[in-house]
Amino acid sequence: MLELNIKDRIEKELFKLQDKKYHDFQLKLLPTVDSNSLIGVRTPELRKLAKIIIKDQNLNEFLNELPHKYFDENQLHAFVLSEMKDYNICIEKVCSFLPFIDNWATCDQLSPKIFKKNKLDLLIKIQEWISSSHTYTVRFSIGMLMQHYLDDDFDIKYPKMVAKIKSEEYYINMMIAWYFATALAKQYDKIIPFIEKKKLGSWTHNKTIQKAIESYRITDEQKIYLKSLKI
Repeated sequence: MLELNIKDRIEKELFKLQDKKYHDFQLKLLPTVDSNSLIGVRTPELRKLAKIIIKDQNLNEFLNELPHKYFDENQLHAFVLSEMKDYNICIEKVCSFLPFIDNWATCDQLSPKIFKKNKLDLLIKIQEWISSSHTYTVRFSIGMLMQHYLDDDFDIKYPKMVAKIKSEEYYINMMIAWYFATALAKQYDKIIPFIEKKKLGSWTHNKTIQKAIESYRITDEQKIYLKSLKI
């Protein structure tokens, strides 16, 4: 009997890990995902599996076989890339994968640890991604700016990049709001002018204020002021 290739082995393993109740729960959270593509594997199980298959000598067969059939394969793909230790290989694989991401969950789970050590090179890629016509590539670029460039590496040019994005896409605008709400919590004095001067679209502006007010990192005084800035 022939040994199963890595794709078939992964698919078999994913169905072994299937949780049907979790599948039904996920369906409600993932309106853009085809229900037939959802197996229903919990995130901790996918993370464990990712740490195993990243050591498989045939890993590239799985990573290169895009698009994947199942949402859970995409999630696993994201977790594998997040564990990669070679930046050059990782960024190449991320660039290949981004166009095939079709939902917010996979987009937001993709967070390579190696990016923290390569922030200058990563910025070059972020500037490419942020001008993409693909919804989740843009969302990913904003997420990377939020994750890596709001603390010691902060520069006012980064929120300016995000504020320039004009989109009708819900999943982009929600990420813009998330970015600015987080930025208010970390760089309040530098970010509040974006809200005062209404640099964001009306919906995104109000959503930013809503999310910031929900944050424990925003003071009560700041929350009162932010409420007064609602459109």
